[in-house]
Amino acid sequence: MTSIGEALVSQLVKRNVDTVFGIPGVHTVELYRGLAMSGIRHVTPRHEQGAGFMADGYARTSGKPGVAFVITGPGLYNTLTAMGQARADSVPMLVISGVNVQSSLGKGLGHLHELPDQQAMVQTVALKSERIKNAAGLLPALEQAFEPFHSGRPGPTHIEIPLDVAGTKYSEPIGALEQPACSELDPDMIRKAVDLLAGAKAPLVLAGGGAKWAASPLRELAETLGAPVVQTVNARGLMHGHPLGVPASPSLKAVRELIESSGVVLAIGTELGQTDFDMYATGTMVTMPSLIRIDLCPEQLVRHEAALAIVGDAVEVVEALLAGLEGYTPTDTGALRAEAARIAAFEEIGPEMRALCDFLQAMREAVPNALMVGDSVYPIYAGNLYYDHDRPGGWFNAATGFGALGYGIPAAIGAAIAEPDAPVICIVGDGGAQFSLPEMMCAVDEKLPITFLIWNNFGYQEIATSMQASGVSVVGCNPTPPDFEHIAHSFGMQFWRIGADPEAVTETLKLAQNHNGPRLIEVRAPNKSHSTPRKQIQMTNRLL
Repeated sequence: MTSIGEALVSQLVKRNVDTVFGIPGVHTVELYRGLAMSGIRHVTPRHEQGAGFMADGYARTSGKPGVAFVITGPGLYNTLTAMGQARADSVPMLVISGVNVQSSLGKGLGHLHELPDQQAMVQTVALKSERIKNAAGLLPALEQAFEPFHSGRPGPTHIEIPLDVAGTKYSEPIGALEQPACSELDPDMIRKAVDLLAGAKAPLVLAGGGAKWAASPLRELAETLGAPVVQTVNARGLMHGHPLGVPASPSLKAVRELIESSGVVLAIGTELGQTDFDMYATGTMVTMPSLIRIDLCPEQLVRHEAALAIVGDAVEVVEALLAGLEGYTPTDTGALRAEAARIAAFEEIGPEMRALCDFLQAMREAVPNALMVGDSVYPIYAGNLYYDHDRPGGWFNAATGFGALGYGIPAAIGAAIAEPDAPVICIVGDGGAQFSLPEMMCAVDEKLPITFLIWNNFGYQEIATSMQASGVSVVGCNPTPPDFEHIAHSFGMQFWRIGADPEAVTETLKLAQNHNGPRLIEVRAPNKSHSTPRKQIQMTNRLL
């Protein structure tokens, strides 16, 4: 007979979980009793926040929920930031924690890792939080925790197991897992959407992160309608190099004008959030008088007024629209409108951001079909404004939504584990890197071929610029970065230092791909206090 902790691990295997990210502790020992023989890969981060961010990167890349094991109290508390990012970006994540013995909960008895109400704390972020009180509660808790991953908009969920429950005996029930019921599309809503789109003089598609698994049918729909496709940050790569693609922020004036001049706007898998649609925090949103929305979440659909709101999976709805539009001939290819918007948007972002976009394009061309994972840092800001990535789901970062610093390094590790054959490039600043720098050792342990690129401008330059623009004396924006060459050597990683030049990054990235395991490139970015000669490349070939 197995224990409840062992049974939980067995149930995770049945639910196709192949990896967990976690740091074992005295409050999760019983989970690890079942883990060693389960076939599940265990990855050890250096901090529980890292475990959550790794689970996030794994989920975004694989499409499966990322799972983290953390201890009671501080372990769970440390994951809340990662859960907040996952909540903001609709990323499926399951955090499994311990909790103190049931008889002590809420009594303030001074137990190790005690909180007044751990479950209440995590419920402020998680879509659902379940406590397994006895053997009979195991399967219902799992069903509740996994339910948001199959129906509606996903996000983080949580299960906690009291210390006096995890090791108790469990008799596993006989029977197969219940498959979640698939909601059927409303044919009347599809017909109405088809009629609106077919009658539109100049239709347009707004694609969000919820559309990233619908790349092929989305392209076909755009071509059928002759509609430009504006892609939010998490949708980049859906229309790479396509004449109808507009890989630019809908916050830009040129893109807003394109949207507002369209007869009907079809928004797929986007919450129309401020960090995509009002990046400059003007308090205004683009006007969309004839808006059709497609989203998994009914609650999300009522948050913005729309002519038509369709609840459903992006792939299923787009394929249904295509079937309804069979034989339709567009009156306008839309390619000229898309091209004009691309040109105007690129001009609008200014010379500094255009130079950074050229830098990103050089990276993409040096390492095609890479997963580019980022933090809040200047090249990422530029790419979020305008960048055409070459694979769906291959460009994601924490500079939108919750906006958590320290995300890039661990999220890149999760992505590399989810797709081991894909090249992974992690783009972080010297400030953000110091939030999670030790996680690079996890990449070393796991022998992951990640290229970590640190954009070193010697401080929080973006914040300093914002303070200066507001007439505030700059304070606290110049934390001294470590010597990244010595960091790389101590981690046993290859190291290069270059200037912020497209030719230099192209050459260095190509060199880096010839080395096994993780490697580190420091880009000495120009700022007021430090600059590096252009095209300077230094390579240290020291292996420990």
